[in-house]
Amino acid sequence: MTAPWITGQLRRLLAQRGHAWLLQGPSGLGQYNLALGLAKAWLCDRPTADGACGQCESCHQVDVRAHTDLAVLMPETVMMDMGWPLSEKAQADIDDKKRKASREVRVDAMRDALEFAQRTSGRGRGKVVMVYPAERMNQVTANALLKTLEEPPGDVRFVLASEAAHQLLPTIRSRCLGHTLAWPTAEEATAWLQEEGVPAPAAPGLLRASGGRPEDALRLHQAGLDARSWSQWPKALVRGDIAGVANWSPAQLVESFQKLCHDLLALRTGAKPRFFEPGDLPPAASVAALTGWWRDLAETSRTVDHPFNAGLMLEDLVAQARAALNSKANP
Repeated sequence: MTAPWITGQLRRLLAQRGHAWLLQGPSGLGQYNLALGLAKAWLCDRPTADGACGQCESCHQVDVRAHTDLAVLMPETVMMDMGWPLSEKAQADIDDKKRKASREVRVDAMRDALEFAQRTSGRGRGKVVMVYPAERMNQVTANALLKTLEEPPGDVRFVLASEAAHQLLPTIRSRCLGHTLAWPTAEEATAWLQEEGVPAPAAPGLLRASGGRPEDALRLHQAGLDARSWSQWPKALVRGDIAGVANWSPAQLVESFQKLCHDLLALRTGAKPRFFEPGDLPPAASVAALTGWWRDLAETSRTVDHPFNAGLMLEDLVAQARAALNSKANP
């Protein structure tokens, strides 16, 4: 079910004109769904002010990931997770173990999409190129896109969705109409989570753990996170009890430690915590130690998806956390 805060934004965007949109905002607010909703409505045979009809042949082709006038550009890892087909050559290379699936938007895929943009529309409703997450384009790929954004073919539209728009080339940002994703109210987010199968008692805690981002809260639920265990693990970690985090992947651990470090630094500077209730947090630690821990976590996050040894990385991350958390705060 499309989230209500996405439906309202889709309606407003469809009422405006433009050949290229950049949808931006933090993760978990619905960039992908809004981008796909735009693409689907632009290509729909019977579009309405609220979006695609959902019933026509064009909508069906989008739903089954086979629309002749839609080019979807994502990292291959993301496409495989979301059920989008790779090109025959890319799929063959990965199947034959000639290379691993790319975590970036490959320049070859971009060049194929731009060649597609030059062709005549197959269904007569124009063509759409969708890029998500747009920040996963490297500089070569982004420059290939930039040339077409500067001189777009007459019947093609672009929609870029990003969770880190500041990483995009300024020239790409300047050639797109920008839209910042709206935050849902707590009531909207809670109701949507319940419709997606999250138990009502768990929804507020998961929203808190995700910083109010409903799609991230759903992801945490699907990963097996329990709202109660989320509130308990920080103090347990200080005591030396790592049972609450022992089964997390390195990426989950780094993300969770960053949230804890953020909230402790917020408290030390007089701000409100975002991911935990104040009572769930251990006693204030040294600002210097917390700042150093934050830098270490930021460095680790760059390579956390490819740990040499996940077990050793977990031990090291927990040791760093305990050292920072047990540091004494200045009076």
